[in-house]
Amino acid sequence: MKKIAVIMGSTSDLPVVEKTLAVLRAYDVSFSVRVLSAHRSPRAAQAFAESARGEGYGVLIAAAGKAAHLAGALAANTTLPVIGLPVKSSELDGLDALFSTVQMPSGIPVATVAINGGANAALLAIQILAVEDLALAKRLGEARVSAAEEIAEKDKAIAQQYSE
Repeated sequence: MKKIAVIMGSTSDLPVVEKTLAVLRAYDVSFSVRVLSAHRSPRAAQAFAESARGEGYGVLIAAAGKAAHLAGALAANTTLPVIGLPVKSSELDGLDALFSTVQMPSGIPVATVAINGGANAALLAIQILAVEDLALAKRLGEARVSAAEEIAEKDKAIAQQYSE
């Protein structure tokens, strides 16, 4: 199975990235975590992206806040799928990161999840790998069935408690 790379622009992004890692662990998907900056270490980010396919990666997740150019910088240097994970900063509540991540020019796509959407970044990456991994696809399907059952139970409990 291919690996997933989780790349942060700064260690301050780690609280959001930890949610990503928890989901990847729950699905027993191999991953590595790096700190590479589009602005402070652009050559290292470029080198990583260029070599990612050869290193066995299938998807890159790029978590960054503020100007958040990391996902675009990685996508410009690989043909692997890149998922942008905008991280909330104190200045603009993450809108700056969201806009920087989602507004990619034509020809260099970046899939983008919600601000601080670490769990969904992981799930999207897993879904991409599951295109060719039927066992992983089955586990994703089972998780969705379980989530639906959980909501049905909560619905029943709320209806009983509050309906007149």
